[in-house]
Amino acid sequence: MFILLIIIHVAVCIALIMIVLLQTGKGADMGAAFGGGSSQTLFGSTGASTFLSKATTGAAILFMVTSLSLAYLSRHRTGDESVVTGTPAPVQTQAAPGSTAPPATDSGETQPAKTTE
Repeated sequence: MFILLIIIHVAVCIALIMIVLLQTGKGADMGAAFGGGSSQTLFGSTGASTFLSKATTGAAILFMVTSLSLAYLSRHRTGDESVVTGTPAPVQTQAAPGSTAPPATDSGETQPAKTTE
């Protein structure tokens, strides 16, 4: 299931990139370069949505759904894939009661005891 979702996600990513690159910009006509043909609206005139704009919307929604699904599944995934699960916890030794030396670390090194004068 996880591998299939990754394959779908990569395919949607490539499709989304291709769809966006195929679209023409709002100022792609030659008249827009010289200030002609534009509307007085803030973002230009909007016509009927084309097939590419609908495909972009659909691919973006599918991309978000697969992204959220992969994030959820990877968080709740159980298995032996983790490197950390087989590692034992570090062992700390405690100093003997009444001793002034600090406890030794897991590497076996001790720090010198502080003397008060």
